[in-house]
Amino acid sequence: MVEAVIVGAGPNGLAAAIEVARAGHSVLVVEAMEKIGGGAKTEELTLPGFHHDVCSAIHPLGILSPFLASVPLEEHGVEWIHPPLALAHPFDDGTAAALESGLEATARRLAPDTAEWTALFAPFQDARALYSEILRPLRLPKHPLMLARFGISALQSAEHLVERFRGEPAKAIFAGCAAHAMMPLETAGTSSFGMVLAAAAHAIGWPLPRRGSIAIIDALAKELHALGGDIETGRRITSMRELPAEATVVLFDVMPRTLAEIAGDDLPATYASALRRYRHGPGVFKMDWALSGPIPWTAKECMQAGTVHLGASFAEIAAAERAPHEGWIPARPFVLVAQQSLFDGTRAPEGKHTGWAYCHVPNGSTVDMTEAIEAQVERFAPGFRDVVMARHTTNAAQLEVHNPGFLGGDIGGGRNDLLQTLARPFPRWDPYATPNPRLYLASSATPPGGGVHGMCGFWAARSALRRSFR
Repeated sequence: MVEAVIVGAGPNGLAAAIEVARAGHSVLVVEAMEKIGGGAKTEELTLPGFHHDVCSAIHPLGILSPFLASVPLEEHGVEWIHPPLALAHPFDDGTAAALESGLEATARRLAPDTAEWTALFAPFQDARALYSEILRPLRLPKHPLMLARFGISALQSAEHLVERFRGEPAKAIFAGCAAHAMMPLETAGTSSFGMVLAAAAHAIGWPLPRRGSIAIIDALAKELHALGGDIETGRRITSMRELPAEATVVLFDVMPRTLAEIAGDDLPATYASALRRYRHGPGVFKMDWALSGPIPWTAKECMQAGTVHLGASFAEIAAAERAPHEGWIPARPFVLVAQQSLFDGTRAPEGKHTGWAYCHVPNGSTVDMTEAIEAQVERFAPGFRDVVMARHTTNAAQLEVHNPGFLGGDIGGGRNDLLQTLARPFPRWDPYATPNPRLYLASSATPPGGGVHGMCGFWAARSALRRSFR
């Protein structure tokens, strides 16, 4: 008899399954796609032998997540690679700002704002303590002073916070980190993304897993199987009638409106209506390249970084991030680049390389951003197009087809405005529980939101174990 069914085998679905199985209950994970992993997949998208991360690629949360830290990932084959620099941010004059492990080392790179950068991040050098607070629903904090100091900066808009800096390097590199919010940088709360990503870089860098993001998923699947759990793929659930009637609980690693559609009359109409009103953010346009050599960056720092942000000044990044919310496409998008093959020889044939990039576009956009993205790379790496052997593109609408959880190409699990970041899918004391004591929401539409950390599924499982299994 199956006691718990998990619908969706992304990182959060697998995390929920593992946590319930750890408590001794029988678990079945049902996945609509033929492969598990959600946004954490690695496939040959361009040419044979070139292995590309389909969505997520760089994983600071993979090490700092309390749930993932509880799983013996290394025993299951995960090997973390730490590039010398977490992030490089090139400028038009051939120089680049950078984030690296160690607050002092990074601060020295950001003159004339060395002292100001140090003062901003010094209270958060215990990154595990910080992440233990922010990767959870709103509750009484274990580190109240640290969380209060974090909140003073994190609740600000990135536009307001960077006023404390005098130089463009600090302003621009913070803007690039804050832009992961996929919100206009004048929006309250966007500084939180800049704070958490920079703090992670100082503490442990921005690592990537050897063999690709699928290594993390393979490890979670092995852990679940070791606990006696089962996974069934290629089975799309469209109604509650398709689920085992004897299951005590069903946890859904899906978006809120999908839960409303599947649950139907098993949820009150008012609650289902609130689920359908859940708001989604911009989409992304994704590119992958098979390359005959490394990207020929002008700035030497870019050759040492796993991640490169392309947008030069704060003003340029702010304009690019405002555009999707106003329904237009910027001529110079903010582009996020990852170059895993520089540090992981399993990603491409010997002597060859891969490139990974995306930019933000209006939700559901079908606009081809190939030329705009490649122009931004060429701007900071003249001759880039000469090393491109093959390319693969995915627009925002196509991304949803690949992964139904990415509605309109929204990879973040929902719009990251201040209210919906703090209380998603909407304000409730227990955001994972529904009015039906059998049904739970376990996706990135619950706290703490998007990212490959498994904490949404972990907290949903804890809720189910407390409320339904007691």
